[in-house]
Amino acid sequence: MSISETANKNHEKLFPNHKSTLKITDPELIEVFDNFAFDEVISYGNLDTKTRLMVILASLIASQTLSEYKVMLGAALNVDVTPIEVKEIVYQSVPYVGMAKAFDFIHATNEILESRGIKLPLEGQSTTSPETRFENGLEVQKEIFGDIIDKMYEAAPANQIHIQKYLSANCFGDYYTRKGLDIKTRELLTFSVILSLGGCEPQLKGHIQGNLNVGNDKETLLNAVTQLLPYIGYPRTLNAIACLNEVIPE
Repeated sequence: MSISETANKNHEKLFPNHKSTLKITDPELIEVFDNFAFDEVISYGNLDTKTRLMVILASLIASQTLSEYKVMLGAALNVDVTPIEVKEIVYQSVPYVGMAKAFDFIHATNEILESRGIKLPLEGQSTTSPETRFENGLEVQKEIFGDIIDKMYEAAPANQIHIQKYLSANCFGDYYTRKGLDIKTRELLTFSVILSLGGCEPQLKGHIQGNLNVGNDKETLLNAVTQLLPYIGYPRTLNAIACLNEVIPE
Protein backbone atom coordinates (compact mmCIF):
# COMPACT_ATOMS: atom_id res chain seq x y z
CA MET A 1 0.00 0.00 0.00
CA SER A 2 1.13 3.55 -0.67
CA ILE A 3 -0.23 6.91 0.44
CA SER A 4 -2.72 8.17 -2.13
CA GLU A 5 -2.25 11.34 -4.12
CA THR A 6 -5.33 12.85 -2.46
CA ALA A 7 -4.06 12.05 1.03
CA ASN A 8 -0.66 13.54 0.23
CA LYS A 9 -2.25 16.68 -1.19
CA ASN A 10 -4.51 17.20 1.82
CA HIS A 11 -1.68 16.47 4.25
CA GLU A 12 0.63 18.93 2.50
CA LYS A 13 -2.05 21.64 2.70
CA LEU A 14 -2.17 21.28 6.47
CA PHE A 15 1.50 20.51 7.10
CA PRO A 16 3.57 22.07 4.30
CA ASN A 17 7.07 20.61 4.00
CA HIS A 18 6.58 18.46 7.10
CA LYS A 19 8.80 15.38 7.34
CA SER A 20 7.14 12.74 9.50
CA THR A 21 9.49 10.54 11.49
CA LEU A 22 6.69 7.97 11.76
CA LYS A 23 6.89 7.46 8.00
CA ILE A 24 10.34 6.04 8.67
CA THR A 25 9.67 4.07 11.85
CA ASP A 26 6.04 3.03 11.22
CA PRO A 27 5.45 3.28 7.47
CA GLU A 28 2.58 0.78 7.27
CA LEU A 29 0.60 2.48 10.03
CA ILE A 30 1.09 5.93 8.50
CA GLU A 31 -0.01 4.65 5.10
CA VAL A 32 -3.20 3.25 6.59
CA PHE A 33 -3.91 6.28 8.79
CA ASP A 34 -3.11 8.96 6.22
CA ASN A 35 -5.16 7.27 3.50
CA PHE A 36 -8.07 6.96 5.91
CA ALA A 37 -7.92 10.35 7.67
CA PHE A 38 -6.73 12.51 4.78
CA ASP A 39 -8.48 10.81 1.86
CA GLU A 40 -11.46 8.60 2.76
CA VAL A 41 -12.76 10.61 5.71
CA ILE A 42 -12.07 14.06 4.30
CA SER A 43 -13.94 13.04 1.15
CA TYR A 44 -17.12 12.50 3.19
CA GLY A 45 -19.54 15.36 3.72
CA ASN A 46 -19.19 19.07 3.15
CA LEU A 47 -17.53 20.56 6.24
CA ASP A 48 -15.10 23.21 5.05
CA THR A 49 -11.46 22.78 6.01
CA LYS A 50 -11.51 25.54 8.62
CA THR A 51 -14.56 24.16 10.44
CA ARG A 52 -13.14 20.64 10.29
CA LEU A 53 -9.93 21.76 11.99
CA MET A 54 -11.87 23.68 14.62
CA VAL A 55 -13.97 20.68 15.67
CA ILE A 56 -10.86 18.49 15.69
CA LEU A 57 -9.08 20.93 18.02
CA ALA A 58 -12.07 20.95 20.38
CA SER A 59 -12.14 17.15 20.34
CA LEU A 60 -8.42 16.85 21.04
CA ILE A 61 -8.77 19.04 24.13
CA ALA A 62 -11.54 16.80 25.44
CA SER A 63 -9.46 13.72 24.59
CA GLN A 64 -6.47 15.16 26.47
CA THR A 65 -4.11 14.55 23.55
CA LEU A 66 -1.75 17.49 23.95
CA SER A 67 0.91 16.40 21.44
CA GLU A 68 -1.63 15.86 18.67
CA TYR A 69 -3.33 19.14 19.60
CA LYS A 70 -0.07 21.04 19.08
CA VAL A 71 0.36 19.46 15.65
CA MET A 72 -3.22 20.17 14.60
CA LEU A 73 -3.12 23.70 16.00
CA GLY A 74 -0.29 24.44 13.61
CA ALA A 75 -2.39 23.00 10.79
CA ALA A 76 -5.39 25.09 11.83
CA LEU A 77 -3.34 28.28 11.74
CA ASN A 78 -2.04 27.25 8.31
CA VAL A 79 -5.60 27.14 6.93
CA ASP A 80 -6.61 30.53 8.35
CA VAL A 81 -8.20 29.66 11.67
CA THR A 82 -7.44 32.97 13.40
CA PRO A 83 -5.63 33.37 16.72
CA ILE A 84 -8.83 34.70 18.31
CA GLU A 85 -10.79 31.71 17.02
CA VAL A 86 -8.14 29.35 18.38
CA LYS A 87 -8.27 30.98 21.81
CA GLU A 88 -12.08 30.87 21.81
CA ILE A 89 -12.04 27.14 21.00
CA VAL A 90 -9.92 26.55 24.09
CA TYR A 91 -12.01 28.88 26.25
CA GLN A 92 -15.24 27.24 25.04
CA SER A 93 -13.95 23.88 26.24
CA VAL A 94 -13.32 25.06 29.81
CA PRO A 95 -16.86 24.74 31.22
CA TYR A 96 -17.16 21.27 29.69
CA VAL A 97 -13.79 19.68 30.41
CA GLY A 98 -12.87 21.80 33.45
CA MET A 99 -9.86 24.05 33.94
CA ALA A 100 -7.71 21.16 35.16
CA LYS A 101 -7.95 19.52 31.74
CA ALA A 102 -7.79 22.76 29.75
CA PHE A 103 -4.78 24.21 31.59
CA ASP A 104 -1.99 22.61 29.56
CA PHE A 105 -3.81 23.39 26.31
CA ILE A 106 -4.01 27.08 27.19
CA HIS A 107 -0.26 27.20 27.76
CA ALA A 108 0.47 25.19 24.61
CA THR A 109 -1.73 27.51 22.57
CA ASN A 110 0.07 30.56 23.94
CA GLU A 111 3.47 29.04 23.16
CA ILE A 112 2.53 28.26 19.57
CA LEU A 113 0.93 31.66 18.95
CA GLU A 114 3.97 33.46 20.36
CA SER A 115 6.30 31.28 18.27
CA ARG A 116 4.49 32.66 15.22
CA GLY A 117 5.05 36.25 16.33
CA ILE A 118 1.54 36.81 17.67
CA LYS A 119 1.54 39.18 20.63
CA LEU A 120 -0.45 38.22 23.71
CA PRO A 121 -2.89 38.96 25.19
CA LEU A 122 -5.20 39.11 22.21
CA GLU A 123 -8.01 41.64 22.01
CA GLY A 124 -10.63 40.92 24.68
CA GLN A 125 -13.82 39.18 23.53
CA SER A 126 -15.96 39.39 26.68
CA THR A 127 -19.36 41.09 26.32
CA THR A 128 -20.72 40.73 29.86
CA SER A 129 -20.09 42.17 33.31
CA PRO A 130 -20.66 40.71 36.79
CA GLU A 131 -24.01 42.50 36.74
CA THR A 132 -25.17 41.20 33.33
CA ARG A 133 -23.63 37.74 33.01
CA PHE A 134 -26.59 35.86 34.53
CA GLU A 135 -29.26 37.68 32.54
CA ASN A 136 -27.33 37.51 29.28
CA GLY A 137 -26.38 33.89 29.83
CA LEU A 138 -29.97 32.92 30.55
CA GLU A 139 -31.01 34.66 27.34
CA VAL A 140 -28.50 32.63 25.32
CA GLN A 141 -29.58 29.42 27.05
CA LYS A 142 -33.18 30.05 26.06
CA GLU A 143 -32.11 30.97 22.52
CA ILE A 144 -30.43 27.56 22.20
CA PHE A 145 -32.72 25.31 24.25
CA GLY A 146 -36.04 27.13 24.48
CA ASP A 147 -38.66 26.63 27.20
CA ILE A 148 -36.88 23.63 28.71
CA ILE A 149 -34.64 26.05 30.63
CA ASP A 150 -37.60 27.42 32.61
CA LYS A 151 -38.68 23.84 33.31
CA MET A 152 -35.19 22.96 34.56
CA TYR A 153 -35.31 25.85 37.01
CA GLU A 154 -38.79 24.85 38.17
CA ALA A 155 -37.77 21.21 38.65
CA ALA A 156 -34.51 21.91 40.48
CA PRO A 157 -34.59 21.12 44.23
CA ALA A 158 -33.84 24.09 46.47
CA ASN A 159 -30.41 22.70 47.37
CA GLN A 160 -29.47 22.38 43.67
CA ILE A 161 -30.80 25.61 42.18
CA HIS A 162 -27.31 27.10 42.48
CA ILE A 163 -26.10 24.71 39.77
CA GLN A 164 -28.76 25.98 37.38
CA LYS A 165 -27.66 29.53 38.14
CA TYR A 166 -24.02 28.60 37.56
CA LEU A 167 -24.96 27.13 34.19
CA SER A 168 -26.72 30.33 33.18
CA ALA A 169 -24.17 32.82 34.51
CA ASN A 170 -20.92 30.91 34.08
CA CYS A 171 -21.25 28.34 31.28
CA PHE A 172 -23.41 30.55 29.09
CA GLY A 173 -22.95 34.07 30.48
CA ASP A 174 -19.17 33.92 30.73
CA TYR A 175 -18.43 31.81 27.64
CA TYR A 176 -21.24 31.59 25.07
CA THR A 177 -21.72 35.37 25.06
CA ARG A 178 -18.15 36.04 23.99
CA LYS A 179 -17.27 37.42 20.58
CA GLY A 180 -14.87 35.63 18.23
CA LEU A 181 -17.19 32.71 17.43
CA ASP A 182 -20.91 32.73 16.66
CA ILE A 183 -23.46 30.65 18.55
CA LYS A 184 -23.75 28.02 15.78
CA THR A 185 -20.01 27.43 15.88
CA ARG A 186 -19.85 27.37 19.67
CA GLU A 187 -22.65 24.82 19.86
CA LEU A 188 -20.95 22.64 17.22
CA LEU A 189 -17.71 22.81 19.22
CA THR A 190 -19.57 21.88 22.40
CA PHE A 191 -21.07 18.88 20.61
CA SER A 192 -17.55 17.83 19.56
CA VAL A 193 -16.18 18.23 23.08
CA ILE A 194 -18.97 16.29 24.79
CA LEU A 195 -18.96 13.37 22.35
CA SER A 196 -15.18 13.13 22.71
CA LEU A 197 -15.34 13.08 26.51
CA GLY A 198 -17.38 9.88 26.43
CA GLY A 199 -19.88 8.85 29.08
CA CYS A 200 -21.85 12.08 28.70
CA GLU A 201 -24.67 10.80 26.51
CA PRO A 202 -27.50 12.66 28.33
CA GLN A 203 -25.67 15.97 27.83
CA LEU A 204 -24.77 15.00 24.27
CA LYS A 205 -28.43 14.44 23.41
CA GLY A 206 -29.30 17.82 24.88
CA HIS A 207 -26.70 19.54 22.75
CA ILE A 208 -27.80 17.65 19.64
CA GLN A 209 -31.17 19.32 20.12
CA GLY A 210 -29.42 22.60 20.87
CA ASN A 211 -27.48 22.34 17.62
CA LEU A 212 -30.70 21.72 15.71
CA ASN A 213 -32.26 24.75 17.35
CA VAL A 214 -29.46 27.07 16.21
CA GLY A 215 -29.32 25.72 12.66
CA ASN A 216 -26.83 22.84 12.69
CA ASP A 217 -28.80 20.00 11.08
CA LYS A 218 -28.24 16.25 11.41
CA GLU A 219 -26.07 16.17 8.29
CA THR A 220 -23.75 18.79 9.77
CA LEU A 221 -23.47 16.88 13.04
CA LEU A 222 -22.88 13.58 11.25
CA ASN A 223 -20.20 15.27 9.15
CA ALA A 224 -18.49 16.48 12.33
CA VAL A 225 -18.62 13.04 13.95
CA THR A 226 -17.19 11.47 10.80
CA GLN A 227 -14.27 13.91 10.69
CA LEU A 228 -13.50 13.12 14.34
CA LEU A 229 -13.53 9.34 13.82
CA PRO A 230 -9.80 8.95 13.04
CA TYR A 231 -8.95 10.81 16.26
CA ILE A 232 -11.50 9.44 18.76
CA GLY A 233 -11.98 5.88 17.46
CA TYR A 234 -15.06 3.82 16.71
CA PRO A 235 -16.67 3.33 20.16
CA ARG A 236 -17.22 7.04 20.84
CA THR A 237 -18.12 7.63 17.21
CA LEU A 238 -20.79 4.93 17.30
CA ASN A 239 -22.12 6.19 20.64
CA ALA A 240 -22.45 9.69 19.19
CA ILE A 241 -24.25 8.37 16.10
CA ALA A 242 -26.62 6.38 18.32
CA CYS A 243 -27.45 9.60 20.19
CA LEU A 244 -27.95 11.42 16.89
CA ASN A 245 -30.36 8.76 15.67
CA GLU A 246 -32.27 8.80 18.95
CA VAL A 247 -32.76 12.58 18.92
CA ILE A 248 -33.17 12.89 15.14
CA PRO A 249 -34.55 9.61 13.77
CA GLU A 250 -33.96 8.75 10.13
